[in-house]
Amino acid sequence: MKNLLFQNIAKHVQLTSQEEAIIEQYCTQESYKAKTVLIKPGDEAHFTYFVLKGILRSYTVDDNGNAHILSFAVPGWWVTDMYSFLTQKKAIMYIDVMEDCDVFILHKSDIEILYEKVPKLERFFRILTENNLIANQQRVLDKMALTAEERYEKFSKKYPDIINCLPQKYIASYIGVTPEFFSKMKSKFLRKK
Repeated sequence: MKNLLFQNIAKHVQLTSQEEAIIEQYCTQESYKAKTVLIKPGDEAHFTYFVLKGILRSYTVDDNGNAHILSFAVPGWWVTDMYSFLTQKKAIMYIDVMEDCDVFILHKSDIEILYEKVPKLERFFRILTENNLIANQQRVLDKMALTAEERYEKFSKKYPDIINCLPQKYIASYIGVTPEFFSKMKSKFLRKK
């Protein structure tokens, strides 16, 4: 399973076997059952999670109790409450387990140590943060410019492995529509294909 982590890192920086061994010392592998809440608003997000198996989601809940999903984290993806993790202020999002999962956990303080011991990791996490900013900007632009059907089509390309195993209400939340509207839209979308 560590191979998945190092394959992920290798997309952006090349590590030596010695550097991989140093990183391994700071990674903790954990398993969580579905419905486990890893971070909730008011917590401090001291960890970032790298998904090995399963599905996590990050979301917020509005004053009416409606969940608004920011992202799903599938194997090979990183997830945390970026605001809390980077500022060490209270979390503003939930991160929970949708499907039993295995993750590697890195503590914020350990990442700082790793930046000293494996300087390439600072570049790696900078690239991840930049990619996160770009993806979030694109989500905002998509919400403003694309129809719900177009957003669904983009979602199905981004998450092809999980689209059929997620309840429709979660996909609806991600693309920003009600479950009822999503059901009608999906039926129409499938008839077109």
